[in-house]
Amino acid sequence: MRQTLAIAALLATTAAAPAPQPMHAYASLALSPAGDMVASVETADTESGKPAHGKIVLRAVKDGHILTTIDPCATCSYSGLTFGPKGLAWLQRDRAKGVTELWWAAGNALTGGPVAGLPYASLATIKGIAQTPRFSPDGTRVAVLVTLNAGKESGATQPGVRLVGEIGETNDEQRIAVFPLGSATADIKPVSPANRYVYEYDWTPDGKGFVATTAVGNGDDNWWVATLDAIDAATGAVRNIAKPSTQINFPRISPDGKTVAWIGGLMSDFGPVGGDIWTVPFAGGTPVNATAGDKATVTSFAWTRAGIRETRLMGSNMQVASFAPGKGTQVMWEQPASFGAGDGRVVYSADGSVIATQLQDYEHAPALYAGPARVPRKITTDNDGLAPSVSSRSVTWKNDGYDVQGWLIGPRTPPADPASDRAPMIVNVHGGPSSATSPRFIEADSYEAELVRRGYYLFYPNPRGSYGQGEAFTAANKRDFGGGDLRDILAGIDAVEKVAPVDDNRLGLTGGSYGGFMSMWANTQTNRFKAIAAGAGLSNWISYYGTNGIDQWMIPFFGKSAYDDPDPYVKASAITFIRKARTPTFIYVGERDIEVPPTQSIEYWHALKEMGVPTTLMIYPEEGHGIRQPEHQADLRKRMLDWWAKYLGK
Repeated sequence: MRQTLAIAALLATTAAAPAPQPMHAYASLALSPAGDMVASVETADTESGKPAHGKIVLRAVKDGHILTTIDPCATCSYSGLTFGPKGLAWLQRDRAKGVTELWWAAGNALTGGPVAGLPYASLATIKGIAQTPRFSPDGTRVAVLVTLNAGKESGATQPGVRLVGEIGETNDEQRIAVFPLGSATADIKPVSPANRYVYEYDWTPDGKGFVATTAVGNGDDNWWVATLDAIDAATGAVRNIAKPSTQINFPRISPDGKTVAWIGGLMSDFGPVGGDIWTVPFAGGTPVNATAGDKATVTSFAWTRAGIRETRLMGSNMQVASFAPGKGTQVMWEQPASFGAGDGRVVYSADGSVIATQLQDYEHAPALYAGPARVPRKITTDNDGLAPSVSSRSVTWKNDGYDVQGWLIGPRTPPADPASDRAPMIVNVHGGPSSATSPRFIEADSYEAELVRRGYYLFYPNPRGSYGQGEAFTAANKRDFGGGDLRDILAGIDAVEKVAPVDDNRLGLTGGSYGGFMSMWANTQTNRFKAIAAGAGLSNWISYYGTNGIDQWMIPFFGKSAYDDPDPYVKASAITFIRKARTPTFIYVGERDIEVPPTQSIEYWHALKEMGVPTTLMIYPEEGHGIRQPEHQADLRKRMLDWWAKYLGK
């Protein structure tokens, strides 16, 4: 269960702060095969705080200067930028018309990059949604994942369809479709078979098929039991390659077509990727964990002509590394920051020698970095005028034999007398639990900056179950939700209080999704927190098991279903210990959340009311697993600020 609530929901609303310079964003970043140009969807915030219409911008890797801009549809949003031997392809979506189009721009066959002035044109018009376009190895075709006549947006965090009529009889199907360059069509005939949801894929080097992660039936629920398969590009025939024992992401095939690699690990969500690199022969066989025992989490990778290039999270640092089975990992570049790109966190030239990524941290706004893999350079200056609003530092501590890390956010200027001027602190637990809080720029008008201006410190722990310390650390909370991870969080607060002037009598706790569970749970385990705000939290694992839309995710963590072995579900439920709850709790959730249905929040709210604990519940209409509508974000922000002021103020 990823956290899209406490982080993603509260950032872009207005605040009582000077109007800042608009922030420039770079989305869907792609790098040409020759490594000489990058493409991204660039936008800048407007004075209203809403992003302006994005445009596809191509820049030179050498110095970042703009080569050309592509914008064929003023009412569309762009995504899925991808280079190939003969140009650049992308998706453009017109939500008002309910269609997504696949477009491409011709380019120089040597560099793979579009040339200013050459034409671009539509290849396909899809009635529904689409994602992940990829050129065939010879550059003559483009494959894309299509969901025809989609009932909802792709992914379990999106608002679910209304549960009326006969339930569970129809599911959206995401399938592979292939389109030749040079002609346009609206007659979409997917290659992969019906009733099989394709999550990710890669072309085989001969262009005759794909390796893919797929599952039969409900795509939202069955990703956790997806298999690694080969799909014939001509017939759609499916051949199983492996049935991994872990969750799988990033299926990639070696340039010689003999070996398939992927990221395998204990993952609680499709989006936040983390684990080890696994390999298996394309013909089939027994999967091998090629990075077993590493004290880092692989978050994305590409198989270039020079071998595997990966991004890893190790403690506070994101790393770019080369990896060769049997030879180990060599770190090439690392930063205490977040990396972002369209196809993974970093994109690579065909030979792996050049990289590109969007880099940001808490004090530095997003910028594009590109160049040699060991010494990439900052090539954009659009956000150089954005001053930092907060200070930040990585905090590390030991607990129960584990190394644990988190991030502390505070004012730019520390108090003159820390001993007497102690401040309240809000602890924010990330979703997942298989995820990690990584640095991202805090804008002056953001919710976090407003909290810091009001005198709060903010603490983002990455307790056991998180990424960043290796797969054993990620798996350390199996059948132990709310046990060791809560102890890590409490020990982290102790570590923070040794380095910052935090008032232990004015601690708040918040989080969304798994962080919402932890917020509800901690209320029944400790009285250390004086105020809590729980977003889309789980209060009763037994009732949750039978009412959510993604029940398969729990089996790897609990071992068995709630019906076969209810004991660990009961022991990890806040409702089981609700009589111990004392802390005032604000609760919020989306009306159409299928990952964590609102009934979990209602059950917890009802119990707190009966126990006489101050509580408020807000259910936002039409929202899913994340509060996205601007008016709801503004309302939530005000309620959160008021809640903290009421219970953590002096």
